[in-house]
Amino acid sequence: MFSRNKNTANQINMLEGSLLDKIVVFALPLAASSVLQQLFNAADLAVVGRFASAQAMAAVGSNAAVINLIICLFVGLSVGANAVIAMQIGSGHRERISETVHTVITVSLIAGAVLIILGIALSAPILHMMGAPDEVLSLAVVYLRIYFLAMPAIMVYNYGSAILRSKGDSKRPLYALILSGVINILLNLLFVIVFHLHVIGVALATVISNLFGAGMIILFLVTEEEPFRLSFKKLTVKRKYLELMMKIGLPAGLQGGVFSLSNVVIQSAVNSFGAAAIAGSTAASNFDFISYCVISAFSQTSVTFTSQNFSARKYERCRSVFRMCMLCGFLTSAFIVFLMVTFRHGIIEIFTTDPEVIEFAMKRIMNAFFLHFLIASYEVSGGCLRGMNHSLLPALISIIGTCVFRLLYVFLYVSKVHTFEALFRVYPISWVITGILTLTAYYAVRRREFKGERTDII
Repeated sequence: MFSRNKNTANQINMLEGSLLDKIVVFALPLAASSVLQQLFNAADLAVVGRFASAQAMAAVGSNAAVINLIICLFVGLSVGANAVIAMQIGSGHRERISETVHTVITVSLIAGAVLIILGIALSAPILHMMGAPDEVLSLAVVYLRIYFLAMPAIMVYNYGSAILRSKGDSKRPLYALILSGVINILLNLLFVIVFHLHVIGVALATVISNLFGAGMIILFLVTEEEPFRLSFKKLTVKRKYLELMMKIGLPAGLQGGVFSLSNVVIQSAVNSFGAAAIAGSTAASNFDFISYCVISAFSQTSVTFTSQNFSARKYERCRSVFRMCMLCGFLTSAFIVFLMVTFRHGIIEIFTTDPEVIEFAMKRIMNAFFLHFLIASYEVSGGCLRGMNHSLLPALISIIGTCVFRLLYVFLYVSKVHTFEALFRVYPISWVITGILTLTAYYAVRRREFKGERTDII
């Protein structure tokens, strides 16, 4: 165990003692971070929707699927970073943590630089390929190109947060996000209302606020205890740890990227209904994201807790982690769905008062969102599989259930029944399919892995 000092107060002992309270304490800051991040992103939409125009709102909203597609491919590696360091903690390999930490941060900086180049070069072709309406295309390209200037900061925040969370510290990433989010909202209001920069203003606010959040994460790491302390002189890429990160994180990144690809196709279908449909769908998507953030928090919690206990060969605790994370994910998401469906009209009117936009938003909510809690079935079980060093299997299942099926549905069914309602029914159907497949895989892998001895995987 690590010696206790001012920094170890932020750690959670995942290997001993009670579990439910620790899971909740770890997951709540994660959920709050994700929800706040989505609320801060929603602030972009609310500000341009209220103080600019439906076209400006659609320009910001039409970028969401593109941004998620590109970022997910890289942020997925942070899942690998979290799992690898958590395994090193669980198995007692303290000496390997420092090199892993410096490899993680170096990779985040490289990924950020690559994303700037890709984002600027591909913004216009991708949005044009997606069929963004002419009235929003030029604004959408401007927003996306400015947004991608924040990529190094976004990568550093996510990868650095993964390092802190691997040892049980989910609070300080939340503090950094809160402060950067407040800066984002204030700059949104300043740039849009005072300086009338509209789409450019919310993009600039995103860049500046993300730089601040990344700076705080770096500050935490350079003052952290050994072996988690960051030193810029030690920045390097160790092949062994990069390969381990990629083994776990790359399938997760590809899963997220392919998942986002299916959403790009769905966004293209939404675009065919016009600017009001884009704006309405974008406003309603915030309902999905907030519920998903809570489920994802328990999924990420299951990765970290399972990684440590699996490496320590505490299999009964692994079973308990699965049960508790699944139950918490289902119940909290179901509660959020109930509240948001009940008060859907008032919430949507925060973003817009345009009757046509509101109508499209209501259609999306009632055809997709009301069964959103089903996502917990495959997110938590997939997280536990990654914690047991099985990342490719849940990724392949999700690709089949949430991408291939959705693509077939859009091309074979929606192309014939061209209605907004029919388009969004694809979501609950795909959740059921993916959930059944992933749960089946989890129980099969668990039966095999929890028998006998294993070789050291880190």
